[in-house]
Amino acid sequence: MGELDEALGLTWADGPAVVGGGESVGRGVLGEGWVIGDAVNGGVLMALGARALSEAAGAAGHPDVLTWSTVFLSAAQAGPVSVHAELLREGRSVSTGQVRLVQEGPDGPVERARLTAVLGDAPVALEPAHRAPGPPSMPPPEECVPARRDGSPLASAIALLDRLDIRVDPATAGFAMGRPTGRGVLRAWVRMADGREPDVAMLPFAVDCLMPVAFDLGVAGWAPTLELSGQVLGRPASGWLRVAMHADVVAGSFYVEDADVWDSTGRLVARSRQLAGIRVPAEGLVAPVDGPADRPADRPAG
Repeated sequence: MGELDEALGLTWADGPAVVGGGESVGRGVLGEGWVIGDAVNGGVLMALGARALSEAAGAAGHPDVLTWSTVFLSAAQAGPVSVHAELLREGRSVSTGQVRLVQEGPDGPVERARLTAVLGDAPVALEPAHRAPGPPSMPPPEECVPARRDGSPLASAIALLDRLDIRVDPATAGFAMGRPTGRGVLRAWVRMADGREPDVAMLPFAVDCLMPVAFDLGVAGWAPTLELSGQVLGRPASGWLRVAMHADVVAGSFYVEDADVWDSTGRLVARSRQLAGIRVPAEGLVAPVDGPADRPADRPAG
């Protein structure tokens, strides 16, 4: 069992949710190894919510999340968490459910995130792949920049980096040297540091496991996700995941960040879009050095 599987472990007082049974409550623990600063990574919260619904819908033959939407209500802290899962509908090919993630606060229960999802059987529902953009061209992992806790104040606060092996494409790693490109692009190879192979359960985490694209816009630090919607598009093969993120819209104190994930065979296996907060400095964003953000959809498949 890998570290991510331990983080997604749940115990149920009365078994997972069933249709018409109202909410079933599971108990889990959000470990300190999954925090960024003082808050637990949102990708872990989404993967935990997806796991709860997967366990509920698995009996109906729908063990995999196919699409989900999450609203983040408050910053989750390391410690116990209760997962309130409700199976709303059990159909022939898909099931639908919702989850509330709740922690005890000083004044009582505090809801951290709410996730709704559609579940099915990924190997059946998502085969064959008829059309999808191909992965971006990147140097091999050994020629990319490792993302580690290097002693800098920002990196040191990201305990999550110890759980992952991240290799950032040098063309998008300028932010780490104080030279963001301003294009709003980030590309990286990703795998679990403990060798755990990717699967469908990992994908809600994978779309939100990197540093914010806002870093490449010249805005480091605060970038909280308000809402994220994602889709699982295939069951990933073993090996590295290739993650490409871009942000080409900034409006006031918000920006839109898109993420695409390809497996080691070059298949697009997940996609997401989120609305996140941004603190644009008085001098504005860094001007793009060589044009606007590139989108995977602008490139031919292959």
